[in-house]
Amino acid sequence: MDLLLVIAAWLLVWIAGIALVAVVPRPRDAFCAPGEIAWLAGAGFFAGAFVVTLWMRALSLAGIPFTRVSIGVPLLLIAAAGGWIAHRRDGPGLARAWRAGLLALSARETAGWMRALWWAVLGWLALRYALLFADVVTQPLYPWDAWIQWATKARVWFEAKAIVPFATLDTWLAGNGALYTDAAPTYPAAVPLWQVWSCVALGRFDDVLMNVPWWFVAVAFAFAVFGALRRAAFDPTAALVGTWIVVSLPLIDVHVALAGYADLPMAAYFTLAALATLAWIRTRTVYDGALAVLLVLACPLIKTPGIVWAATLVPGVVLALAPRHGMKIVAAGLVLGLAALAVLSQTKPIVLNYQLGLDFAPAWAALFESFYMLGNWNLLWYGVVAAAVLAGPRLVARDVAPFTAIITAGALFLFIVFGFTNARAWVETQTSINRAVLHIAPLAAVWMLVVFRAWAARRGDVAPAAASV
Repeated sequence: MDLLLVIAAWLLVWIAGIALVAVVPRPRDAFCAPGEIAWLAGAGFFAGAFVVTLWMRALSLAGIPFTRVSIGVPLLLIAAAGGWIAHRRDGPGLARAWRAGLLALSARETAGWMRALWWAVLGWLALRYALLFADVVTQPLYPWDAWIQWATKARVWFEAKAIVPFATLDTWLAGNGALYTDAAPTYPAAVPLWQVWSCVALGRFDDVLMNVPWWFVAVAFAFAVFGALRRAAFDPTAALVGTWIVVSLPLIDVHVALAGYADLPMAAYFTLAALATLAWIRTRTVYDGALAVLLVLACPLIKTPGIVWAATLVPGVVLALAPRHGMKIVAAGLVLGLAALAVLSQTKPIVLNYQLGLDFAPAWAALFESFYMLGNWNLLWYGVVAAAVLAGPRLVARDVAPFTAIITAGALFLFIVFGFTNARAWVETQTSINRAVLHIAPLAAVWMLVVFRAWAARRGDVAPAAASV
């Protein structure tokens, strides 16, 4: 019964999120386009999961305690109102789209070995998520950052029924214990609020069941990636295999099974923010633009580096909006940014909890080992290098260049962090490096798929895509 309460609470968040996304204006019958329903379902969860944290912040500011009624009833109203509006505006089209989406699971569009591949990959995904679910609902909160930086806030806020501030250690000591503190008192509140909502729905604090949203993140992320690939004109089997490549990364599974860290949510929100932005570049619709803005705004509220990850989308947007002079603008911005970092590093400032300096001494051996020798990423980074080499000039073609710019900006961010800050010490221990790289790894996998397709299209092995991600 306890587990059902938590599942119901997060299904309500998911349905409310879908309803919110569904009411955003879009072209008539757009729901019926390939991938739209899967994208709606996946992105809808992340919209709902973000909005529920905003509502909980509002409740706390208003002095209204966290309860099932104060949180759950507004979610029910959002789900009902959004569903009613979407039905009134595009009811028949939406119904046809849901039926088509369900029928697509039967793989009627494929035959022969492709049909067998479809069912094999779908079965693998179903089995993997079933096993991960068993891990999540039986594994107590795992140690380290999960319980010294995140769950500390969740426990306090659940007991207080409100968001109470956490102070730095010096301030806490000066307050004679009248304040709260933990290992990261300034970290964003979204992830602990997820755990609080789980416990509020349950009626007690439970360091196992409060982590159920991490499983929902993983499942919704798979829906969203499949939908994004289908929207970008990948055929159903290619989109499903591509989804499997993305979600089967070992470190993603680890962050689901050992739930409690913010890195998987950060990776999911950043990936979907980038895919929504790239979709807006392609369609220029209010729907894609509004969803991109919502997901981008969520990034810094999930984890502090989300501010920089959101900023890495800017070069892609610039290239799309100014195709003739975009490269020059991006290059100029890069030079100015590096110059500013060089000036700032003279004083060794603390930026986003990293100490910046000009001592360039990355741990090359540890970086190579992490990317290419250990089992954290399967063969992802081999594939990324191969895709870049094979694609060649196609990397900067008009349809791929914005995506390439985003990936390049993200890689540059990691290069600066692990080459010019105190974070390079963590590379040698193989700890923070893999968690930081997780933020961009799923998006890099999608980029690899897009680039490989562009290369194959140039060789004539596949038909040119009608649209790029």
